Amino acid sequence: MQQLKELIRRHSVSMLALLIIIISASFIQFAPPNTHSQSTVPPTPITVSDEQATINAVKKTQPAVVSIVISKTVAVNQPTSILLPNDFFSDPFFQIIPQRPTTKPKMEKRDVGSGTGFIVDAKGLIATNKHVGGDKEATYTVFLNDGRSFPATLVGTDPLNDIAILKINATNLPTVTLGNSNNIQVGQNAIAIGNSLGRYQNTVTKGVISGLGRSVVAADNQGQPEQLSDIIQTDAAINPGNSGGPLVNSQGEVVGMNTAMDSQGQSIGFAIPINTVKYVVNSVQKTGKVIRPWLGVRFIMLNPQLQKSQNIPIKDGALVMHGQNNEPAVIDGSPAFTAGIRDGDVITEMDGKKIQTSQTLPQIIGQHSVGDEINMKIWRKGRIINVSVKLKAAPNQ
Repeated sequence: MQQLKELIRRHSVSMLALLIIIISASFIQFAPPNTHSQSTVPPTPITVSDEQATINAVKKTQPAVVSIVISKTVAVNQPTSILLPNDFFSDPFFQIIPQRPTTKPKMEKRDVGSGTGFIVDAKGLIATNKHVGGDKEATYTVFLNDGRSFPATLVGTDPLNDIAILKINATNLPTVTLGNSNNIQVGQNAIAIGNSLGRYQNTVTKGVISGLGRSVVAADNQGQPEQLSDIIQTDAAINPGNSGGPLVNSQGEVVGMNTAMDSQGQSIGFAIPINTVKYVVNSVQKTGKVIRPWLGVRFIMLNPQLQKSQNIPIKDGALVMHGQNNEPAVIDGSPAFTAGIRDGDVITEMDGKKIQTSQTLPQIIGQHSVGDEINMKIWRKGRIINVSVKLKAAPNQ
């Protein structure tokens, strides 16, 4: 009898121990997590594939991309355009060269070209290139992504940066998201959207940012050389008709305005930094016209080849230099002319900021207003001199 009692007692103890283990295990399994524990594993971030990021960026931007048709009164049976040699813009529709007919020709209004733009204000402001929408004698028709069309008026231009602002009579329009071109890096994705060849609306091409701070000389709509500085280079295909369209990053932010392609190479396109465009847009929104501070020099950013060819011992700066057809390096009557800046000078600092690829001369000037007086450091034939300059409004706005 005593042995039976001992067996039951031991069995009860075992069952109690087993019950405690089960309850403990259940508590461990279902107890709420300790939010103060340092060993808490963070959730795995959701990643988006490169392909899906591109699709999302295009969907975000495309509704605000427009096609622009340019119309002008021209002579019937006369050529309305001609492709110029070494045409950086490669937009033959815009290269209009007047002819001299032997008899008085019949005049007729015709579509002479097309380009692209993007909506920057829901009330109808559209940014594009000056060589697309800057002709005061032309008329413009804007075609929205949803199929609607509107006549457009020219609000103003920034001829030094090949920018024009058009206006259509519409409201509640989709707009692009403007990024910060100071943050872009060589090698990051670049998506170009535009009205390719004037026939393929909202064509999308993709590449990378190939270079920053480029300076190029291009033909304007009269075949005259035009120097563009602080330009983004990309290998995303920029075809005729793409001019004025957006260059977009993977987040769907516009970081540049597609402007030109080098017809002598392959996949060498150029875009105006969006921060330059934003300055023009803000000016129009505040004053109704384009007002930009102006220095009045032609320049090219220093690079190793220039340093060697010009025998310049410094690495960074903006070399003041005449144009390829001997256009003056310093514009007569400009602030730079008044300050005594010369051809061959290298502007190394402006307003205490060093001139370099990540902080170019136009970027620093764009941070100022008309009438501001700022100090510059200039390298001139082996010595550094200090120059004070008072900015004026850019002419021919």
